Amino acid sequence: MLRNQLRPALVMTLLLMVITGIVYPGAVAAVAHVLFPRQAGGSLVLGDDGRVVGSALIGQAFTGPSYFHSRPSAAGSGYVGDSSNATNKGPTDRKLADTLIAQAVDSVVAADGAVRGQVPSDMVTASASGLDPDISPANAELQVARVARARHAEPDRIRALVAAHTAGRQFGLFGEPRVKVLLLNLAVDSAFPLPAAPPAAH
Repeated sequence: MLRNQLRPALVMTLLLMVITGIVYPGAVAAVAHVLFPRQAGGSLVLGDDGRVVGSALIGQAFTGPSYFHSRPSAAGSGYVGDSSNATNKGPTDRKLADTLIAQAVDSVVAADGAVRGQVPSDMVTASASGLDPDISPANAELQVARVARARHAEPDRIRALVAAHTAGRQFGLFGEPRVKVLLLNLAVDSAFPLPAAPPAAH
């Protein structure tokens, strides 16, 4: 009797494994590649030379005064997809302040002239995924002066690039306006290229 119960259980388990683990994911991937090839391929972003420079879906760690900086990553190893995580702390959680990085606040105040206590939250906190590729317009505005100085450009010209790479609410209703950091930095590089580094002395 046990054998009669065990056999159909094993057959159903194997059948469900094949359907849910191979057939269904394969079908979804195939349909996605046909209908949404760019998104299914990772929403890759190409540089001026045609090489892949990143993804529109995952942030990057930009450093130095001449680039707009992304919001902090919650992944200890940087913006790595398999390290995505969240704190699950809401705006009324008193422990939310524990996720603020004191050094990041000090850095923003020193580098961007922010007023302590008025720093946009996305400049010093990670997003829910920890991999957000976008920043808020307020965040970008605070960085305009620094980038303009480093690029020897007029702030209004840098600000115009920010506006051109700011996306509004989805369907005009959902989410908040956001600035696409990778695309913005590529535009800044194109419009105001940095001088080439001098050759190393021999």
